[in-house]
Amino acid sequence: MAIAKNKEALRDRLDLVDIVGGYVQLKRASANSYKGLCPFHPDKNPSMTVTPHMGLWTCWSCGAKGDVFGFVMQIENIDFPAALELLAAKTGFQLEYEEGRGPAKENNNRPRILAINQAAAEFFQAQLATDAAAPARDNLQQRGFDRDAAAKFGCGFSPDSFNALTNHLKAMGFTDQELLDSTLVRKSEKTGGVYDFYRGRLMWPIRDQGGAVIGFGARKLLETDQGPKYYNSSDSPVYHKNKVLYGIDLAKAPIGKKKQVVVVEGYTDVMACHLAGVDTAIATCGTAFTEEHVNIINRLLSGGTEGTAEVIFCFDPDEAGQKAAMRAWEQSGMFKAQTFVAIGPDGLDPCDLRSKRGDEAVAAMIASRKPIYEFMVHQYIDKFDLGNVAGRVSAAKAAAPVLAAIRDVTSRSAYERELSSWVSLDPQEIHAFVEDAIRSKAKAGVAAMNRGNIGTGSEPQPQVNESGIGSPESARGYPPINLNDPMTRVERQVLEVIVQVPECYSAGALARILAIGFAHPAHNAIGAAIARVESERPDAGHDHAWFERLRELLPTELQDAAAQIAVAALPAGNDEELERYGKGVIVGALDRSLNVEKQELLAELRRTDAASQGERFAEINQRLVAIEADRRTLREQG
Repeated sequence: MAIAKNKEALRDRLDLVDIVGGYVQLKRASANSYKGLCPFHPDKNPSMTVTPHMGLWTCWSCGAKGDVFGFVMQIENIDFPAALELLAAKTGFQLEYEEGRGPAKENNNRPRILAINQAAAEFFQAQLATDAAAPARDNLQQRGFDRDAAAKFGCGFSPDSFNALTNHLKAMGFTDQELLDSTLVRKSEKTGGVYDFYRGRLMWPIRDQGGAVIGFGARKLLETDQGPKYYNSSDSPVYHKNKVLYGIDLAKAPIGKKKQVVVVEGYTDVMACHLAGVDTAIATCGTAFTEEHVNIINRLLSGGTEGTAEVIFCFDPDEAGQKAAMRAWEQSGMFKAQTFVAIGPDGLDPCDLRSKRGDEAVAAMIASRKPIYEFMVHQYIDKFDLGNVAGRVSAAKAAAPVLAAIRDVTSRSAYERELSSWVSLDPQEIHAFVEDAIRSKAKAGVAAMNRGNIGTGSEPQPQVNESGIGSPESARGYPPINLNDPMTRVERQVLEVIVQVPECYSAGALARILAIGFAHPAHNAIGAAIARVESERPDAGHDHAWFERLRELLPTELQDAAAQIAVAALPAGNDEELERYGKGVIVGALDRSLNVEKQELLAELRRTDAASQGERFAEINQRLVAIEADRRTLREQG
């Protein structure tokens, strides 16, 4: 296998917070760490810590952890060489291999496909200015999008040609197989060659959160085109429709800032919203909203105050829109946010609304949002004649399952009162209908379980204590590390500072602390390993390489504890606080080490005869005086 020789140089070029933040909304947890929702398990409370100075990330809940390469490998489901190629492509870094320069043959072709997509996007965008692209420009203009708007979203035109794009990309050095893997071309059954898939269409590049082009959307323009109105990229090594959200590259930062997501139904709706100032708009790409989409949005919304984040759905008033609304309703409980529905006046979608009534109308539509529960209730009760008792009772019974799905009792009671006013029935009657719906749902669930149709749910997760660290730790050959024990916790704090904040102590101070050692055997073993690394790498800095050497020196059963020490969030909000905290911990540790030495000397002094062992008796007393002087100096520094 051709492994890159300069992978460590690539690591030095990478910003861990930037890479992880391309997939997860991160929030500063302390001066030296960030937190966010873990993307590797259903995470409702941010349980992943990113420690940039150590080059490490850790989830305290599911146990996932690693470095920047490991994160990309897991989230993209690719192997190590492919992760190197991907990250190198993102940063413009040239990898060097043992067998020469160039990508390893056994690597998957993800980086090459990303390069193809980027080249294709630039080709399409350039073609939009040609005479042949007049229908594409007209379509954009009719929808209210000028040249600047088209450029902002990278709109382009695919020539009505058999091989214009193919020839362009092959001239850049891409092979037929790479072009086929990108799904931009198809293979001719007659000739065995390849030809352009998108022809004579208005094109939108679809980008991932980091801005890389991963696929395309294409709208039909020509009467001779026998295909559907819209084409979307087929699944490829870089494009998975169930995980793709159009506009996420532009909306990611505003979503994290405003704690709002607006879900619309198409490319032009996303464009209209962003141009109207609703810069949190995204859309799926020709597929229904999936659980994967929900997880992406939850990660982007993480870090806000519970209950303040909003997900607003915009649906067309047609049958497809109604189905989408039902799907959103079914998934609403999965969001870590309040869910709303916004419907344009006269049934206009955001694009048409902006074109006909201006930017302000789009913003007003979003502002007039209604809770999705309210929207769904009206989907049921509006089908009945509320002018008679029978119709009102039937409407209430039809809407009851909607309210039954509301888990919060207080919210459910409020909506029961709302429903009672909408159908003009007594609130107690509404409550009885809802309770019946709850019981029916529970019975159906039991029946399904008895049939074996319901799984056991998620895998059990490790217990986490108030500090966010799994406790008590258990390691073969070592007693459990109970961080609820005050002394053990103090020792852990000392190790955290030693590993993470080396600028807070001198070599002499570290040597004194490590020489005294730690009461807990696991901590003592980690301290001994630190002393070994420091002797091998004096003044080298505590970077990822330093930590990897520490791990190598530790038995397997202590490596997780070391990782926890390396990525623990320290109680400091900025560099000044971090320095103050670190020095305080070190001063305390030195004071305790001096006290240990004092107690040992006092015990020896009691065993020493002043008459027969006068010289040793005097040495002990001199050292005791020196210790007290050192302790006074430490207190003054503290």
